[in-house]
Amino acid sequence: MRNIFLVIKREYLVRVKKKSFLIMTILGPLLFAGFYALVIWMAVGSVDSKTIQVVDESHLFTNEFKNTETLVFDHLDSGIDEAKMQFRESKANALVYIPKDVIKDPKGVRIYAAKNVSMELKSSIEKTIEKQIEDIKLSQAGITHKILEDSRVNVQSETISLSDEGEKTSSSGAATAIGMICGFLIYLSVLIYGTQVMRGITEEKTNRIVEVIISSVKPYHLMMGKIIGVALVGLTQFTLWILLTMGITSATSGVMASRFDGLTQTLDGQAGAASQAPAASQHPLMEVLDAVNSLNIPLIIGCFLFFFIGGYLLYSAMFGAVGAAVDNDADTQQFMMPITMPIIFSFIFAQFVIRDPDGALAFWTSMIPFTSPIVMMVRIPFGVPTWQILLSMGLLILGFVGTIWVASRIYRVGILMYGKKVSYKELVKWVFYK
Repeated sequence: MRNIFLVIKREYLVRVKKKSFLIMTILGPLLFAGFYALVIWMAVGSVDSKTIQVVDESHLFTNEFKNTETLVFDHLDSGIDEAKMQFRESKANALVYIPKDVIKDPKGVRIYAAKNVSMELKSSIEKTIEKQIEDIKLSQAGITHKILEDSRVNVQSETISLSDEGEKTSSSGAATAIGMICGFLIYLSVLIYGTQVMRGITEEKTNRIVEVIISSVKPYHLMMGKIIGVALVGLTQFTLWILLTMGITSATSGVMASRFDGLTQTLDGQAGAASQAPAASQHPLMEVLDAVNSLNIPLIIGCFLFFFIGGYLLYSAMFGAVGAAVDNDADTQQFMMPITMPIIFSFIFAQFVIRDPDGALAFWTSMIPFTSPIVMMVRIPFGVPTWQILLSMGLLILGFVGTIWVASRIYRVGILMYGKKVSYKELVKWVFYK
């Protein structure tokens, strides 16, 4: 055991002291938040304003096309032929032609552009025309505009979980987002840290350093020390990420809450009635924070750490066996497919599990040790019975114990074998060598 602790200490300190580890650990949450902030800014702020010319021969859509921050509609009084001639010289982005008999022949609408228009712009124009035509037809049938407006409702339901603790507000959107983020992080971490174990073993074997180490440390102790050492590195990084993320989230929540509380009080004073001021919790950002807080965060964090460690131990043992069986990185490719395919399939299954977290596919894939670390983390935010979580944990423990045993049998033989191309048949023989 003493030798295992020495190897763990070496593997841990060597990686933790690297500048890259410190930079990514500290800047990771900030870079992650900044990346999504940049994506949102680019999606919202990078859209240029477009000018759309409209030739409406029916005169039914004069006030229907509303100007927005990104769309400006210019109604023309000229005919379509003249408008097309002028369009080529103008700086307009598109020309919409609405024929006189558009109600009888709605397919007569045309959109002209120097280049092809986007699907979003095309859909927006079509929906505006469709809505007006529907209103006109309903009005002709004796249904007034007031009745039409009253008939249009926007249903926003609130999901409430019924448990032994009583009623508790829940959020399907937050559960989906948190589940997929946790699943993706485990998917990514297993590949990254497992590959680190494999490359570390391959590098030591190639440089013949392992021959010196094996003289004082048993192969099994060396493999376990490397696996656990890298696991502690990953666990340290994720723990710091969680703490930093929680700190950033708490600070953001406090700032935004005080900001919107001040906005609410200002609007209350101006309007003279609280009903006219939107509550802070009704703001989209505050709704997101409330949705996240409605989840069982301690359970999610605890299960995430367990399934991260369990999934890592399961796959890193196999990565370590591959690293010991080959002489260089090029030879690892033939053995990578059987290891990476279950991880990839787990992430693919997660897309279907999101749709039905309690279905048969979700249950069985969250029990199989090779897929449970990702799939179970996708299910947990939706609420999973305690016995299923415990069963999945138990099977995962048995899975990585068995995998480590098989990997250690391969490791003890392959770590000192050079110059031989290894096949799957040869690996099976190594497992049963005495």
